[in-house]
Amino acid sequence: KAIFMKNVKIILVVILSVYFTVTQAQTEAPRGFKKGTLTLADNSTISGNIKNNIRSSAAVTFIGEDGGKKKNYDGSELISAEIEGIKFICIKGDFFRVISAGGLSFLQKVSDASNKPTYNGSEAVFASGTDGKPDDYFIYDNRNKELKKISKKNFDEVTAAAFAGNAAAIDKAKAINGDIAQLKDAVD
Repeated sequence: KAIFMKNVKIILVVILSVYFTVTQAQTEAPRGFKKGTLTLADNSTISGNIKNNIRSSAAVTFIGEDGGKKKNYDGSELISAEIEGIKFICIKGDFFRVISAGGLSFLQKVSDASNKPTYNGSEAVFASGTDGKPDDYFIYDNRNKELKKISKKNFDEVTAAAFAGNAAAIDKAKAINGDIAQLKDAVD
C-alpha cells in the first residue's frame, strides 16, 4: 500500500508539472515573436504573437493566441499592426512606424515593398510601394490619404502645405533647424 501511494504521488507530481509547463508555454510568446494585434484589409483585427520581418521582407509572421498555424501577412494585406505597443500603418504595401497620429500623422518608413511581388493567380505583379527608403520621414494627411516625404530639400515646402493656417505648428517646424526627427512636436 505504501509503494502504491508513493507511485500515485510521483504520477501526480509529473502530471501537475506537465500541466504547468504547458499552460506557461501558452501564455509566453514563442521565441522571436512578440505580442501584438493586426488590423486586416477588411478592418477585422486579430491578436496573438507576431514576428517582425518588416524591415527585411515588408511582412510579419502571425501565430494566434491559441498557438495555431503560422501565417505571413504582407503590408498589402494589412491596414495596421501593433507590436508590443509600437504602432505601424501600411500604405501601398509598405510599413510605417507611427511617431505621431491625428488628422496629420508623422511617420517613419520601415520597409521597402517596391520589389516585392504579389500574385494575381499565377501571374507575379510588382507593387510600386511608396517613395523613399527605410528611415525616411513622412507626413500623412489622414483625411486626404496623402503621403508626403520630408527631406531637407523640401522641408519648408512640405511643412508650409501640411500646416497651412496653423501658425503655431509652422513656428515649431521652423524652430527644429532641419532636424526632421524633431518634427513630431509640430505635427502634434
